[in-house]
Amino acid sequence: MDSNAQMRSQTAAKSPRSGRDYIARHGETVFNAAGRLQGEHLHTPLTRAGFAQADEMGRALREKLGPKPALTLWASPTGRALQTLAVIAEHLELDWHAARTDSRLVEIDTGDWGGRYYTDLAAEGLTVVDRATGLLHPAPNGEDYPAIAERVSGWLAETDGDAGDRLVILHGISSRVLRGVMTGGADLPGYGAPALPGLPQGSLVQIERGVETVLHRGAGHAPA
Repeated sequence: MDSNAQMRSQTAAKSPRSGRDYIARHGETVFNAAGRLQGEHLHTPLTRAGFAQADEMGRALREKLGPKPALTLWASPTGRALQTLAVIAEHLELDWHAARTDSRLVEIDTGDWGGRYYTDLAAEGLTVVDRATGLLHPAPNGEDYPAIAERVSGWLAETDGDAGDRLVILHGISSRVLRGVMTGGADLPGYGAPALPGLPQGSLVQIERGVETVLHRGAGHAPA
């Protein structure tokens, strides 16, 4: 067993956290709307549709938890994740400034493809999206899936002691891997890491004791 798989195995072997984890995918961005790969780009602002999706998640979470719930806030340090969190936090009447960020929650590094249009890459004969899984193929000089699993597993291990419920805002690909690790999923053939099925931008799931429930399915469409 390689070191990455061993870390994931140790994470999965721990007793599940007593609290519930709400994992959200940020709202649509200007890059999503234009059909560009954004990957690890730090700030690609939300569109009006993206803000509407964040509103929907905020309403769904308030309906479930009520105002001012005891909820630890976490986010990727990217602008799109923090913008999404700001809207949700307003619905919950929570202080956005109390949120914690971690670079291990960022999106897949798209390497040489970062910022490029999907259509341009397709015109060059490159296959960017795996149609069978909806995952992005690793880009030249980009990040592979074991590396994503390693970093999100490291974050999970370090924050295992978080008390109570928490909300985590991140990205299309990295959230799929995080959810896969948290639910003890098997590695996908050819990827070397677990990844649960993709959800549209603006989607929200609950993971409790390793079991996932979709609370709100967003209206977005972009793979990452």
